[in-house]
Amino acid sequence: MFNFAEHLKLIRKSKGLTQSKVARGIDISERIYQGYESGEGKPSFDNIIALADFFDITTDYLLGREDLKNG
Repeated sequence: MFNFAEHLKLIRKSKGLTQSKVARGIDISERIYQGYESGEGKPSFDNIIALADFFDITTDYLLGREDLKNG
């Protein structure tokens, strides 16, 4: 089964970014972003788009619906 939290963490680490940098980049608190990576919280629709834009990937890749980062 797909694990969004683990996938998000792998994407962030593959880009060499800190949780703080990502949180600032999409204008949320670091604690909220940490919740996404720990599985305690799920991003809103707007934050899914913001994450995909920030990481320069598709929303489908972010959500585990495709294997390619850029469709």
